[in-house]
Amino acid sequence: MHPDLLEQNGHGHSDEGHGHSHDGPAPEHAPAAAVTQGVRRPLRIGVGGPVGSGKTALVAALCRALADDVALAVVTNDIYTTEDAQFLRRAGVLAEERITAVRTGCCPHTAIRDDITANLDAVEDLEARFAPLDLVLVESGGDNLTATFSSGLVDHQVFVLDVAGGDKVPRKRGAGVVRADLLVINKTDLAPYVGASLEVMARDARLVRGPGPFAFTNCRTGDGVGEVLDYILAGLGLKPVIN
Repeated sequence: MHPDLLEQNGHGHSDEGHGHSHDGPAPEHAPAAAVTQGVRRPLRIGVGGPVGSGKTALVAALCRALADDVALAVVTNDIYTTEDAQFLRRAGVLAEERITAVRTGCCPHTAIRDDITANLDAVEDLEARFAPLDLVLVESGGDNLTATFSSGLVDHQVFVLDVAGGDKVPRKRGAGVVRADLLVINKTDLAPYVGASLEVMARDARLVRGPGPFAFTNCRTGDGVGEVLDYILAGLGLKPVIN
C-alpha cells in the first residue's frame, strides 16, 4: 500500500416497473478480508441502482482513486452489450484485462441475486488470474429500486440514485434503497434544474434508512466520492492518512 494514501488499521427500471417486491431480512455480510477454505479472498462490493444513475461513473472514480494502491478488478453487467466494461477500458481506469463484462441476457437483478452463476464465475476467474487481489467491484446492470445482491456474490452493497429522478425517490423506499450498506445520491449538480431539494432527500434517506449511511456525490467532478472511498477503505481494514 502507498504510505502517502493508506496505512494499515488492524488487517490487511423503477418500482412500478415490476409487479413484485423483494423486501425481506437484510442479508448477512461476510467480514472484510473473508477467508474461504483457509484462503483469504478479496473484499467484494456490489454497485447497483437504476439505469443512468451513475454507477459506471462511480466505479471509474473509485478505480482512479485506488488503482495505484489497492489490487482490484471489476465485473460489469449489461443485458445484451458490454458497454459499461468498454467505457471503463477506454477511460483507462484499470488495465483492460482486469475488467470483465457479463451479459446477463435477462433482468439485471436476476444475475446478481437469483442466479449468480455468471457473475460468480467472472469474479472467481479474476481472483484466480490476478491473485492476490484486495478488492473486486461488481457493477449491476441498471435495475429498479428493489435490486439487491446475493450475499453469496458480494460482501457489501452500494446503491446509487440519481438526483434527476426527483427528491421523492428515497422515500419511495425499495429494498435497494433501504437495505444497501451505503446509499449514494449522485448528480447533485442537477438538483436546481429539476426542482429537487437535497435537504429533502437527506431527510428522507435518514427516515427510511435509520442509521444506515448515505453520501451525496457528483461523480463528474469528484465531489463526495471521498466518502464512498472512505467506506471502502474501512471495509478493507484501511484508512486514509490525515495530513
